[in-house]
Amino acid sequence: MSNIKSRLAIIVALTLASIAALWPRDVIVRRQDSPPNAPVYDTVKRIPLKLGLDLQGGMHMALEVDESKGAVPDKLDALERALVVLRNRIDEFGVNEPVVQRVGEERIIVELPGIDDPARAEALIKTSAFLTFQIVDKANSLERALPRIDAVLKNRGLDAPAARGVAGGDTARTGGLADLLTPSGDSGARVAQDSAASDTGLLSGTRDGAFSRLLQPGGMPGEYFVSLSDTGAVARFLNMPEVQALFPPGRIIRWGALDENAKRSGFRPLYVLESRAIIRGDQHLKDARPNTDPIEGNLVLFELTNEGGRRFGAETGKHIGDNLAIVLDNVVMGTPPVIQDVIRTRGQITMRGKPLQEAQDLALVLRAGSLPVPLQIMEVGHLGASLGQDAIEQGTRAGILGIVLVVLIMVVYYRFSGLLAVAGLVLYVVITLAILAGFNAALTLPGIAAFVLSIGMAVDANFLIFERTREELARGKTVRTAINEGFDHALSAIIDTHATTALTALILYQVGTGPVRGFAVALIAGIVASLFTAVFFVRTLFLIWLNRSRGAQTLSI
Repeated sequence: MSNIKSRLAIIVALTLASIAALWPRDVIVRRQDSPPNAPVYDTVKRIPLKLGLDLQGGMHMALEVDESKGAVPDKLDALERALVVLRNRIDEFGVNEPVVQRVGEERIIVELPGIDDPARAEALIKTSAFLTFQIVDKANSLERALPRIDAVLKNRGLDAPAARGVAGGDTARTGGLADLLTPSGDSGARVAQDSAASDTGLLSGTRDGAFSRLLQPGGMPGEYFVSLSDTGAVARFLNMPEVQALFPPGRIIRWGALDENAKRSGFRPLYVLESRAIIRGDQHLKDARPNTDPIEGNLVLFELTNEGGRRFGAETGKHIGDNLAIVLDNVVMGTPPVIQDVIRTRGQITMRGKPLQEAQDLALVLRAGSLPVPLQIMEVGHLGASLGQDAIEQGTRAGILGIVLVVLIMVVYYRFSGLLAVAGLVLYVVITLAILAGFNAALTLPGIAAFVLSIGMAVDANFLIFERTREELARGKTVRTAINEGFDHALSAIIDTHATTALTALILYQVGTGPVRGFAVALIAGIVASLFTAVFFVRTLFLIWLNRSRGAQTLSI
């Protein structure tokens, strides 16, 4: 009796775990008709089991190397390296059965099933995620170049409307700017915003030049603010070769992020940085994870490698009192904080009021690595289910018909024993689907075929057991002995057939792609469930029956 109780405990625990894995969950999805600049999200309940590209369709993108900012010497090698990064990102994104492949020597094709937020998927794929840490210039290097830049623009007959709005850095900071980076852990360091920063008096002289009068002084050296209506003119000036030739040596100009603070204030920050990065994310970033702080809001916690920590500690030790900019894809993230102590391996990037999803996406692309070259999306489209609704319905009907026929044959031919096998078949279905959901696998039409095939294997295992039991009964053995020997003698054959099929499925998974992998995953899940239900569950049902009908002389088989 104790043996039966332990068996039942295992069965109940596994059944509850399977139901929990398949229980509908709340999923946040973006409304398709919501505007890109103000997306609207809904919460819907969905079963965790996902469908593949052939069953539900998805998103199609064609990407090429973006050479607008310079030629790429070895485009084929760049595409191959970009392919690896994109696969890592999509794997982290949680898309099942994606298609990511190079087509020819210039294009990458990406197909993603069941995407609810195409804009988010585009951003994740297109983002270069090139992370650097750079010191903000404190020598007012740009001031010395401003007269020459204004003179060049004047000689070309260019002018700009007078700067409008704020007259000092503090006003431009309407809404307050939180710390961007706060180290933690072993560094024991602290980086804080320079709350005492005020207008430094930059550009305090004449501001009649076409370029200089578009800049408003910030609260720290090397920081400026540009009216949102003037950012286009400033960007055009900065991209002119004649102006770039006048930039201070060893300095580079980068825009700040166009976040909600910038939109509310009407001004976008502009920073002059040391061109040399004290550390790069692609070389020294070890991990990045999203998090939420009750005071600072959503943020990304990052960790550097040991080598990166040593280098970061040495560099920040030289720049105590300076401002440190975190630059992602040539955009300064937030307000560069003041370095107050040595920073080593751990820190954080605050998202300044942005939703948690953006923190999750930033952590994702940082973990997956930066793209070796910028990519541009050439085509975006929606893929319908490749098999068509009629083909899906026909395949579903065929599967249901096959299951019904198997159940009828088992019940008619093996009677009471067949009913126990059907009960095992029901549990088999639940466990198989739960395994697929638990491993985040997608169910494709080939996967459904493997599912139905493994049902046949589960029934075949019961055939072997029941036929051996009938043989033992025909030899005059008792019901209990016949059942025990039927299961024991059929076990080796059942394990052999399941093991060889599982080995074949593993080979298919290793060498196959797309639908072939879907078939292999579903088949392996079915094999595991089949072994458990046929050998363990159905035998437990027989033991319960034998315990309740002691001294039974016959068995309906």
